[in-house]
Amino acid sequence: MQANITTLDAAQAGTVELKDTIFGLEPRKDILHRMVRYQQLKRMAGTHHTQDRSEVNVTGKKMSNQKGGGTARHGDRSAPQFRGGGKAFGPKPRSHAIGLTKKFRQLALRHALSSKAKAGDLIVLDKAASGDGKTKVLKEQFAKLEWANALIIDGAELEPEFVRAARNIPNIDVLPVQGINVVDIMRRRKLVLTKAALEALEQRFADAKMPKTAEAQTSEVQG
Repeated sequence: MQANITTLDAAQAGTVELKDTIFGLEPRKDILHRMVRYQQLKRMAGTHHTQDRSEVNVTGKKMSNQKGGGTARHGDRSAPQFRGGGKAFGPKPRSHAIGLTKKFRQLALRHALSSKAKAGDLIVLDKAASGDGKTKVLKEQFAKLEWANALIIDGAELEPEFVRAARNIPNIDVLPVQGINVVDIMRRRKLVLTKAALEALEQRFADAKMPKTAEAQTSEVQG
């Protein structure tokens, strides 16, 4: 699969070959859904906490006589059925994270990349660089390229001027290649990969010993 390389000035800068094992898969919604759920649950703080009857600050005195009062034989007021009492079976701090294998997470990332390539929303950029770091200039360049909602992935090191110019533009995210993830890919309309990011991704997946064909790659992990 070939893709054109563009510049921030909307000029052509050649072509690049995209590997089918990374960008040529048939996207599976179930794999993407499981990965998005994995990321969202992992991000949950899990700090919710309610006081049970051993933690509320109430008197421990017995409410009434055990017998002879004509009422139920209650103990202290910390019981859940009384106002001000503790919560029965309330939430406690815990981790919401679920487990997914490394192989599955890598496959989900390839499906996310393939979904953008199949939809025509994958763009290869020559380099993400801003000469003066001015937001106005970069915004005009994005408007010319029709990047109103995009995730830009650069190499391992981001240019500070480009990051400074892009951070005030709505619906534009800039990440280094090591921060690429399925949620951020799917939440933005366009995915922009620089040549440095593309090379880093190919090297990353080459080290993971991928199957030679896209069909074998998809069938090795079943939903």
